[in-house]
Formats: sequence, structure tokens, C-alpha cells
Amino acid sequence: MPAGEFALQHEVQALYSNHHGWLHAWLRKKLGCTHNAADLAHDTFVRVLSKTEPVAAAEPRAYLATIAHGLVVDFHRRRALERAYLDTLAALPEPQLPSLEVRAIVLEALVAIDTMLDGMKPPVRQAFILSQLDGLTYAEIASRLGVTVRTVNNYMLKALEHCYLLAP
Repeated sequence: MPAGEFALQHEVQALYSNHHGWLHAWLRKKLGCTHNAADLAHDTFVRVLSKTEPVAAAEPRAYLATIAHGLVVDFHRRRALERAYLDTLAALPEPQLPSLEVRAIVLEALVAIDTMLDGMKPPVRQAFILSQLDGLTYAEIASRLGVTVRTVNNYMLKALEHCYLLAP
């Protein structure tokens, strides 16, 4: 194991030992559930481990709370999306309900799409949605957004580049 990798592992181990209990309690207070708090505390340290630069933060709790806060936001967004999907399913007649496997696949796809769209700037996202979901032409999008067709073209290039970079 290279020295830099060993030092990083040691820093993370110390960060975990000294602050995991505090982070779990902080998340439990935010989420109201010890199990979800444990999952997000774990995910926080997975994010820390995935970083390639040293983690020696001057304020380790603020550092961990910043990472964990982003995970809490993602958690709530995912839950809201899941509730909306389940509400839509509840409105369907019984024979049209998809299987549990299909529901899981659709929900996973919805979360992935939401994550992808969330990473776009609002006008880029709006142009992309108008194009891909509403089927509007670039000229129609430009008219609706009050921009030029060239700007819409630039928005779409940014959106497609964003999607390409997120593709597996």
C-alpha cells in the first residue's frame, strides 16, 4: 500500500472513530429515524473514502455535516419522488398495476433521471425537458423561454454533454 494511501486510510479511520457517533446523532435528529441515520452516516464515510485528496479538515464536523446534508437533501428528494410515483400507482385500476419488479425498475430510473436533471442549470434543464418530454422544436422553446434559437441550441448541447458525462 503506497504511503499516501495509508495516510488517507489513517485520516479516515481517525475521522470515523472520533466523529461517527456525533454524525449518527446529528442525522438521527434531522431524520427522526435511527436506521436511516445509520445508512446516511455510512454513506457519508463512503463519500469521504471515495475522495482522492486528503481529508484533514480544520473543522471535521462541519466537513462531515456538509457531506451529510447533501445526502439528506438527496434522501428527501428520493422519498418525495417515490411518494409521487406510489400515489400515481394508487390511482391506477388494479389490472394496470405493474409488478413489484417493474415498479422497482421504474423508481430506480426516475431517481436517476431526477439526479441527472438536478445537475443542470435551470434554463438548460427547462430547454431539455421542453425538447425531450414536450417534443417542442428549438424555435418553440426559444419563444417560450424568451431566448434565441442559438441559445436553445447551446442549452441543448450543455444538457446532452451533461447526460453523456453521467452515463455509465
